Amino acid sequence: MSTAPRPIQELVQLHPDLWQASGQADRGQAAVPSGHPALDAQLPGGGWPSGSLTELLVRALGVGELRLLAPALRRLAHSGRQILLLAPPQLPYGPALAALGLAPEQFLVVRAKQAADRLWALEQSLKSDSFGALLAWLDEPTRPEHIRRFQLAARHARGPVFLFRPLAVQAQASAAPLRLALLPRQYPGLAVQLLKRRGPVQADPILVNLPLPSRALRPLQEHPSQAPALAPVRPSLSTAQIQGLGHALDRLSVPSLRQ
Repeated sequence: MSTAPRPIQELVQLHPDLWQASGQADRGQAAVPSGHPALDAQLPGGGWPSGSLTELLVRALGVGELRLLAPALRRLAHSGRQILLLAPPQLPYGPALAALGLAPEQFLVVRAKQAADRLWALEQSLKSDSFGALLAWLDEPTRPEHIRRFQLAARHARGPVFLFRPLAVQAQASAAPLRLALLPRQYPGLAVQLLKRRGPVQADPILVNLPLPSRALRPLQEHPSQAPALAPVRPSLSTAQIQGLGHALDRLSVPSLRQ
C-alpha cells in the first residue's frame, strides 16, 4: 500500500536545512541586523546570518564594503565581541573606525601574505569560535572544496563570517549559502545584488546609503618603523592556534585616538 506524499509544510519542518524555494529560509536562523532595513527585508533571518558564510563580491576594494558592515559590527563590538580581520589588503585606520562608532581596540588583525597561510588561518579561526564577526579577504582563486570546508567549519561560529572575493568569481560554484555583489552607485550609494540566498530570486539590486567616513583602511606599510602608534587590542586567538603561519599576529596599526 502506497502512502500519500507529505505536504510541503510538513516536510520543511523535518530539518532546519530544508526550505521552500518560494519563501525565505529564516526558521531558527540566528542573524545580526545589518542596520539597513531594505537589505534586512531580503536577507534570510532578517540580517547577516551567524554560523554561516556570506560572500561579498567586489570589483575593486574600497567600494564601501566596511561601511556596509559597520552597523552590524558596531552592534557586536558594543556587546563586547571582538572583530577578527584576516589578511586585510590595507591597515584599518583608527580615526575613521571611531567615526563609524567602532572602537579600534575591538579589532584584531591577522596578517598572512601567502595564500596557503590565509586559508589555514581562516579555517583555524573558524574553529576557535572566539569572535563576534570574522572578515577575511581571499583575492587568490579558491577551490570550491575549500569553500565547502569553510562553510562546514562556520556552522560552529557564534557570529557572521564574511569572505571578500573578486567579482569575477560570481559564476563559480560556491557552498556559501549567501552571496552578494557590491556595486558602487552615485555617492554615498551602494547597490547590493543578491546572487544567491536560501529563498526566491531577487532580480533587482537593493540600494543602500552608506555612512561616512569614506576610508576606514589605509595602505599597508612594509616597514614597521613607518607604522603609526599601535592601539592596544586584546588577542582572541591562542598562540598555539597561529603557530606555523610564519607571520606574527599583528595588532591594529592605527594612530592612537588620544593623539
